[in-house]
Amino acid sequence: MLKKQPEIRDTVHNFIAFDPSEQKVIDSQPFQRLRNIHQLALSYLVYPGASHRRFEHSLGVMELVGRIYDTVTRLDKLTDEIRDVVPQKDSLEDQVSRSLLRLAALCHDLGHLPFSHAAEDELLPEGYDHERMTYEILRCEEMRALWRLMPHKPDPEDIAKIALGPRKLEKLGGDLTFSPWEAILAEMLVGDSFGADRIDYLLRDSIHTGVAYGRFDHHRLIQTLRILPAATTEAGGEQNEAKREPQLGVERGGIESAEGLWLARYFMFSQVYFHPTRLIYDLHLKDFLAAWLEGGQFPVEVNGHLALTDAEVTSAMRSAAKDPGAPGNDSARRILERDHFRVVYQRRPEDSSFEVNAIYRAAEEAFGGKNVRYGGSPKRGDADFPVLDRDGSSIPAISLSSVLANLPVSRDEYVFAPAEQREEIEQWIETERKQIIESAYEAQAAEEDMETDQEGEGT
Repeated sequence: MLKKQPEIRDTVHNFIAFDPSEQKVIDSQPFQRLRNIHQLALSYLVYPGASHRRFEHSLGVMELVGRIYDTVTRLDKLTDEIRDVVPQKDSLEDQVSRSLLRLAALCHDLGHLPFSHAAEDELLPEGYDHERMTYEILRCEEMRALWRLMPHKPDPEDIAKIALGPRKLEKLGGDLTFSPWEAILAEMLVGDSFGADRIDYLLRDSIHTGVAYGRFDHHRLIQTLRILPAATTEAGGEQNEAKREPQLGVERGGIESAEGLWLARYFMFSQVYFHPTRLIYDLHLKDFLAAWLEGGQFPVEVNGHLALTDAEVTSAMRSAAKDPGAPGNDSARRILERDHFRVVYQRRPEDSSFEVNAIYRAAEEAFGGKNVRYGGSPKRGDADFPVLDRDGSSIPAISLSSVLANLPVSRDEYVFAPAEQREEIEQWIETERKQIIESAYEAQAAEEDMETDQEGEGT
């Protein structure tokens, strides 16, 4: 009697099946740790349902990337120009590629810190981020032992290449090179346009926050995905044949589902990721961690990293909140008692990001750095992917879609202050706003003039 393939029920994808090699990763300590890393940091204090973890997200990414692979490698989906790049169906290389891709999907978030992105940049040594930690974990002895037990005995470097992608590895200073096929595999997983990572987190975060704007027809999107020659155009509008590296794109019939993904991304940033209360909780958490962690930074040694989860940080916050003399007491208390800073200024339609930053800096100088905080930043993605037109040509998406050509920029930027000083600081900003902005532009112009003079002297 054949043994049934194990599977897990999932909020987004109903059932997720996995093979013995994948189960070894799922059962490993580094992966099980993700059960205790919130996907959206402290967002559950704003959206009560947003208590999902990196664990289920990583399973969902594995499920999605397998579907993407199976779709784009179908023989009827391959053009003559692309066929030589893709391994022959059902060959050993095809089987190994699919296995590596799904394993990389499971592992792509292993390096996340407690509460995910909330306090990453400032709390790691220079040169480290969660991608660097993922790279180190993939090569640690516990994971190497797992790779040796698998039928194809995957090289952790090959898994890292797919899990992080060319840009991230280059940022880490790695000297690994990517074949066109390896670059495509990485794009299926972490690509900016149609990576399974992005598709899953938008759908999952939307469901758990109750924000319906993040949902789109991902079934239709995946069905219409293709590996296509990159679509580039010259000034005269003629297609430039000099650069034809393959990348993920869509058939003409999938352009609307691609628009849905990009609009969902915009709406989720506006409604969830840059929600002001979520942003200020991230800042309070960052302040607590900077005070509580030894040396103000997370450990980067693999065992030290794996020993820290949201559970340890939450426990430390509870203790610190009760002890006025404890490091990070004020920040911990504000989180646990919901006494967070309030918005005293929100970017206006006529504001530039430079002007909001000038207002923040002026308020910080007037009222002290501990009493004024800034959160948010302009966020926009460029929908740069090819579309397979009906005549067989590969053309840029923005030439077909006014939606993609004119994607809005998230303009969510805020200045925060303690509730007890909110009215005072709001009134001060309103009174001083015009003068602050004028002075900031004058200072910028003076600085540019000085740089010009120095360049002139240098020549």
